[in-house]
Amino acid sequence: MNELLSIQATDSQPSLSGQRILITGAGGSLGAALAEAAASAGAELVLLDRDVKALEALHDRIEEAGQPQPALYPLDLMGASPDDMATLAERLQASIGGLDTLVHAAADIGEPAPLNLYEPEAWLKCLHVNVNAAFLLTQALLPVLRQSEGRVVFISDRCGREGQAAMGAYGVSKWAVEGLMATLAAEHSTNNPVTCCSVDPGPMQSRLRRQLFAGEMADEAPSAQISASAILGLLDPAHPLNNGARYQLTGA
Repeated sequence: MNELLSIQATDSQPSLSGQRILITGAGGSLGAALAEAAASAGAELVLLDRDVKALEALHDRIEEAGQPQPALYPLDLMGASPDDMATLAERLQASIGGLDTLVHAAADIGEPAPLNLYEPEAWLKCLHVNVNAAFLLTQALLPVLRQSEGRVVFISDRCGREGQAAMGAYGVSKWAVEGLMATLAAEHSTNNPVTCCSVDPGPMQSRLRRQLFAGEMADEAPSAQISASAILGLLDPAHPLNNGARYQLTGA
């Protein structure tokens, strides 16, 4: 696999004015932090999550900050079908004329357990949300992303780049996400000018981390805003994405 490239949090902010960005898992810690940062940078946002209340709260925070109102798209990736993904693509084309960037921030943690104790239903659910839904959504949006020569950013994890005990379906799913990204990158061509990368945002305060590390104090990990500020630079149209790159946040 490609070597890891470092990214760092920064106080500088790129201009994302006119950039149409869809963020999945926008109700979660990283998704919400990235949405607020991208809105502040001028992006036109579509925010997807199954948690309507979290989406509405995020919408209100962005509006109260004086930023353009984002579009909300409630969708449960666990139950979403290929037709649901196709409908989303059609609505994006009709409402905002396409898409420039897709950020896969949605994730299901599964249940931290060794493989011999892993519940099959939890395994299947985690893999579906983290891998199958990511594939279906990417596939559905490729036609609109091709129009803009857009980019796809997959949020990964260290356990998807080196084996870790008891990470179960979540760890395996992140290996699959890395494979999905690498395959999409290899299919880049003149007729398919979509670029992509994966990002390991590093440890951060989130609901998922609390599930994984129940004994850790909430403030032991850096805030999600730090990871978001580093990822924001990968959405900047002024800087071409290193296609197929595997980024890792350092120096948080």
